[in-house]
Amino acid sequence: MTAAQRTRPLRLRPGDTVAVVCPAGPPPDDLLDSGVELLREWGLDVRLGKHTRQRHARLDYLAGPDADRARDLQDAWCDPEVSAVFCGRGGYGSTRMLEHLDWTAMAAASPKVFVGSSDITALHEAFARHLGLATIFGPMVGTTAFVHDASARAHLHRTLFEPESAAILTRRSAQAMVRGRARGITYGGNLSIAAATLGSPDALRPPSRGIALLEDVTEKPYRLDGYLTQLLRAGWFDGATGIVLGSWKECGTVDEVWNVLHDRLAGLGVPMLWELGFGHCEAQRTVPLGVLAELDTDAQRLSLPQAALR
Repeated sequence: MTAAQRTRPLRLRPGDTVAVVCPAGPPPDDLLDSGVELLREWGLDVRLGKHTRQRHARLDYLAGPDADRARDLQDAWCDPEVSAVFCGRGGYGSTRMLEHLDWTAMAAASPKVFVGSSDITALHEAFARHLGLATIFGPMVGTTAFVHDASARAHLHRTLFEPESAAILTRRSAQAMVRGRARGITYGGNLSIAAATLGSPDALRPPSRGIALLEDVTEKPYRLDGYLTQLLRAGWFDGATGIVLGSWKECGTVDEVWNVLHDRLAGLGVPMLWELGFGHCEAQRTVPLGVLAELDTDAQRLSLPQAALR
C-alpha cells in the first residue's frame, strides 16, 4: 500500500470506547490517573491495558517487559469495541516490543485511531508500513503535555472529534528556512527515532512525494547532525517535497540548532519551515501522519485538504 492510499480511521464521538496502553516508558501514576479522567470528561469510555501500571523489574525506564507491553497494544487493537488507542507516555522502549506484535492479526482488526508522539514514532512507522494507516502524532495521556497544557489538549480534542477544525496548523513565530510551497503526504516524527529505525523490518518507506515532519528533545547539536546525515545518506529525504520542523527543546541554543538544520537540509532545495509548534513544547500541536498536506512557508502554514480522520 502506498502512502497516498493510507486508510484514515473514523473520528471519535462521545460514547466511544478507547484504550490506554504504555508501549514505552512508565508514566507517573498521578498523571496517568488525571489523563484518564480527562478522557472520560470527553465522554469516552476508557479501558486500561492489563500491564499499563506495570514496571520492568530491572530496567526502570520501561513500562514492563517487552512482551507484556506488546500484548496490551495488540489486545487493544484487536478489540472490536475499541475505537482508538492512546499511548500513556513515550520515553524509550517502542522499538524493543515491535518484534512481539502479530501484524497479521492486527491487520485483520478494523482501523482505529492511534495517538502518541516522541518515542512512539517507531510505532507510527510500523502502523504505516504494516497496516497502511494514517496516525496521530500528539500529546500522550500520562504526560504534562496532556494533563496540564490546556491548549495542547484542546487541539488534540479538535483533531480527534472535529478534524476539519484543526485542518490548518500555523504559528506566528514560525520562520521560512527555505521559502516556497509544497504538497505531499506527511511522514516522520521524532528525528532520533526515525534515524534509529532505518534498516529495520518495521521502518517506514517514505512516500514518493512527502512532507517530512521532524522534532526532537535533549539531543546535542552534533547528534542532530549525525541523525540528519544518516537519514540523508539512506535516502530518507529523496522524495521530500517540503520539510516542517517542530520543537528542539534542550537541544542547544536556537542559533546552534538552526545552523545544524539549515546546513544539513537547506541544500535539498525544498521549502522548509522552522518551528511550527509540534513535539516537546508548550501548546503542542497535534499533527497527522500519512495524510495529504500543503505547506506554505510565507503564510507560516501547513494545511490539510482532507481531514485527518473520516
